[in-house]
Amino acid sequence: MAEDLALDLQELRHLQSIAKRPRILNLISSEIRNLEKVSKEAVTEPTKQAPASISSGFKVPSTSAVNYITLGSFSWEQDDDKVKIHVSLEGVQQEKMETEFKPMSVDIKFHDVQGKNYRCAIPKLNKEIVPENCKVLVKPNRVVITLIKASKGNWLDLKFKEDKLKPNLDKKQDPMAGIMDMMKNMYEEGDEDMKRTIAKAWTDARSGKTADPLKGFN
Repeated sequence: MAEDLALDLQELRHLQSIAKRPRILNLISSEIRNLEKVSKEAVTEPTKQAPASISSGFKVPSTSAVNYITLGSFSWEQDDDKVKIHVSLEGVQQEKMETEFKPMSVDIKFHDVQGKNYRCAIPKLNKEIVPENCKVLVKPNRVVITLIKASKGNWLDLKFKEDKLKPNLDKKQDPMAGIMDMMKNMYEEGDEDMKRTIAKAWTDARSGKTADPLKGFN
């Protein structure tokens, strides 16, 4: 069985080297991964593995240092159920793409695109998505990333943004400050009777006779 698997893998890798169409390459790559898994299980005991990210199967060697060009410019559209991100990038190969979808983030890596590596990542989305239902479609001149919304509705933005207009609750305002300013102006602009009344109200408030300086005007 091991010998047959080795021959099958050899034949599939040969077909992979001469295939041109992305769909055919993706199918061949998928079958190669399946046979490699069967071959490994035939000689070793099966071990538990963590769920893999949704990807095309392309793996970058862990020993290599990969530099990515960040794709910060893209367009997007939405309906009640999904969000579509359009990335303008020519020459992307389905089998050389890595995707990672999480409930609140997206990370797509495009390897060997005309000799360069690109990355489109959103560390924090505006709202939650369903990772297992998201997908990436490669077209001749662009890539379409489809995100399935966890709950229906309209997104105000694609990326999460802090509300900079939120009031700072740490800053405590003195409720008496406005009253004191008003009394100061009244004292400066008032006649002698007004000044005596304000002075008495101010003295009573400071001596503890009343907590409200305006009570002197009642």
